[in-house]
Amino acid sequence: MPSYTVTVATGSQWFAGTDDYIYLSLLGSAGCSEKHLLDKPFYNDFERGAVDSYDVTVDEELGEIQLVKIEKRKYWLHDDWYLKYITLKTPHGDYIEFPCYRWITGDGEVVLRDGRAKLARDDQIHILKQHRRKELETRQKQYRWMEWSPGFPLSIDAKCHKDLPRDIQFDSEKGVDFVLNYSKAMENLFINRFMHMFQSSWNDFADFEKIFVKISNTISERVMNHWQEDLMFGYQFLNGCNPVLIRRCTELPEKFPVTTEMVECSLERQLSLEQEVQQGNIFIVDFELLDGIDANKTDPCTLQFLAAPICLLYKNLANKIVPIAIQLSQIPGDENPIFLPSDAKYDWLLAKIWVRSSDFHVHQTITHLLRTHLVSEVFGIAMYRQLPAVHPIFKLLVAHVRYTIAINTKAREQLICECGLFDKANATGGGGHVQMVQRAMKDLTYASLCFPEAIKARGMESKEDIPYYFYRDDGLLVWEAIRMFTAEVVGIYYESDQVVEEDPELQDFVNDVYVYGMRGRKSSGFPKSVKSREQLSEYLTVVIFTASAQHAAVNFGQYDWCSWIPNAPPTMRAPPPTAKGVVTIEQIVDTLPDRGRSCWHLGAVWALSQFQENELFLGMYPEEHFIEKPVKEAIARFRKNLEAIVSVIAERNKKKQLPYYYLSPDRIPNSVAI
Repeated sequence: MPSYTVTVATGSQWFAGTDDYIYLSLLGSAGCSEKHLLDKPFYNDFERGAVDSYDVTVDEELGEIQLVKIEKRKYWLHDDWYLKYITLKTPHGDYIEFPCYRWITGDGEVVLRDGRAKLARDDQIHILKQHRRKELETRQKQYRWMEWSPGFPLSIDAKCHKDLPRDIQFDSEKGVDFVLNYSKAMENLFINRFMHMFQSSWNDFADFEKIFVKISNTISERVMNHWQEDLMFGYQFLNGCNPVLIRRCTELPEKFPVTTEMVECSLERQLSLEQEVQQGNIFIVDFELLDGIDANKTDPCTLQFLAAPICLLYKNLANKIVPIAIQLSQIPGDENPIFLPSDAKYDWLLAKIWVRSSDFHVHQTITHLLRTHLVSEVFGIAMYRQLPAVHPIFKLLVAHVRYTIAINTKAREQLICECGLFDKANATGGGGHVQMVQRAMKDLTYASLCFPEAIKARGMESKEDIPYYFYRDDGLLVWEAIRMFTAEVVGIYYESDQVVEEDPELQDFVNDVYVYGMRGRKSSGFPKSVKSREQLSEYLTVVIFTASAQHAAVNFGQYDWCSWIPNAPPTMRAPPPTAKGVVTIEQIVDTLPDRGRSCWHLGAVWALSQFQENELFLGMYPEEHFIEKPVKEAIARFRKNLEAIVSVIAERNKKKQLPYYYLSPDRIPNSVAI
């Protein structure tokens, strides 16, 4: 009688093992086996991290094994089981791998295909077509679109983390409890004694050091020591937390009437302002998005304020970027003066603080939340809804949406919801952050997620002209490595553009992103379909780069750049100045966040800057969804390219007082999970 050796691998995460009864059935081209209980006498089967083997004897020859069915039935108390994979040794000595990497809950079952990636057109056998269709039907019931707030990209239909499908939940929900993590961060930073001191101002700038953890030779310490300097202010637009706003100024806007006379003491080339613009030496950052956004009114004891400044910057003879003019609101006038480096010290400093605060709001809500978290969730939901586990693009992308839907669900539950943590310390809390996302959706375009195009669109592509833009330099290296990798994978499974165009599941995935994620907005430029291998490779690069590199660039520097409160105030407690010559240091300190809000802010940026436990970095694919040699070789080449980029960045950073490492691949997590 034919005998098979079945090897079963249980996950190593907490609570992955099970005491339930596990049954296996084999479905082959010539017949089906009976249901076999996988059980060894006097042995604790399916323990966490275990790899167990069983001999399964069948009555007759089954032919080529097409599916393996696993059923879990209650033994004593129900426990979930995480099945990594099953390997089958056939009576002829062949080995067949069946990747799973899923939780089986309750009296659940899972039917697995072997690990070879297949397009829909490759499946000619009825049972395989049916399996493919059933999997998607089940998933589409589990992964439903929902509008969390009007105008937002659609998100998962789940009120809280425990409502999510088990496969996309965190292994331990406690690890991602924002309230717990922020409070723990404040405790670790020894600042919890200040956390309830709302409305209590600091005495002066030095007083902020009471909650600042000095770690020698770090970026955060350097920021504390140099934050008032124009060079440090300008540098942050290139390599700080939000390096995506600065653009080359090709024409001075009418709403910002800066003249040569105003700024001539800042210009170093004996040229007029207009000539400097023509030569490409003038840059601009415009916070127009914040104009008219409602400031936080959730605390009646504290008035909070927002501004919508415009900042003009200059590339000096040392090729460094420095600010030369700031207007704190969008409409010019007598009560909206243009602040200059030649003004009184505290006038200029307060104007810069207002810009830094505005930058913080745009960074948190648009650059970080909308353009990495929410966009990656859209890709993740569409993937689960439209691509079966056997599809090569599912196998490629699944590592890059790991925990993304879960972290966003947690954020909607605790962070950005009404009365959430966002309301505690941020001037855009209480609804302003929602208005900002609704407004920013019009600028969320496919081209703006294509890294090289986004850099070009802002006129920031020239390394010769702008030599110290490390975000651009490192980002282009990582983008190209990902693009080469996706092109290889696409080339393995799609032998022509026609095969791409005729893949119905792939087209449904792309269309789902356009219709639900981008709300069917033609102006978004998101494709409704992909027509060629090159276009598909670019699309996959956008998905992977956004989830990994772009998120890393704008997330993990938050403690570095935002922990010194005056450099990134989350709220301002007085309106912007309307005249020059009246600002005092006392006024600045009273405008900056109070002790309580400072502590909540610090707890937040500390918690958000930490990697997950057991973080998986770019190029790491411990779950072997792909089993074919050509793809494994492509993954190995990808990792080699990433290692070379790590070396290039490390070499450059050796010579830098302010190293830039956020886009070093060994610090880029695979997915948005924090």
